[in-house]
Amino acid sequence: MDEEKIVMLMDDGSEVEFTILEKTTLGGSDYILVTDAPEGEDGECYVMKDVSEAGTEEAIYESVEDDQELDAVFRIFEEMLKDEMDIER
Repeated sequence: MDEEKIVMLMDDGSEVEFTILEKTTLGGSDYILVTDAPEGEDGECYVMKDVSEAGTEEAIYESVEDDQELDAVFRIFEEMLKDEMDIER
């Protein structure tokens, strides 16, 4: 399976490459679950929300900070990936 990668520009101007593990839509918003770990290794996962305006070429993602929103989206990702990997909070 080909891994889908995304490069994010951080606040300090640095770039970080993430692997997209899964995508979903909830309440009209698009979310991705990403990791910074190389394939086959344990690492941190992050839930990111697409906050870009409709019709823009490049997506703008922000970390989900709201606990209720994070819990709802994370439960979806856990269900989607339950047979493929273990995700711990």
